[in-house]
Amino acid sequence: MSPNWSKKDERQYEHIKESALERGAPKDEAQEIAARTVNKHRREEGRTPSRRTQGTGNPNLPLEERTRDELMNLAKERYIAGRSRMTKKELVAALEGK
Repeated sequence: MSPNWSKKDERQYEHIKESALERGAPKDEAQEIAARTVNKHRREEGRTPSRRTQGTGNPNLPLEERTRDELMNLAKERYIAGRSRMTKKELVAALEGK
């Protein structure tokens, strides 16, 4: 369980884990199912950052192949002004220094 979980999240985790165990799932699998489910609900409710909007992508990929969200995060790290109004094409150009 995560230290950022609320009491409700912890109760939900226990309930889902017990349910999975009753269906015959191994303990490890039941814990993983429960944790993933609780984290999914937290993400949907906006109580945890979405994986999609985190990170800057694979550094081995060309900028054109990264998502706009990844480019935005990279532009933020590099303090590129006006990035919130840029298209993906404009972000690529700005990050390449053109």
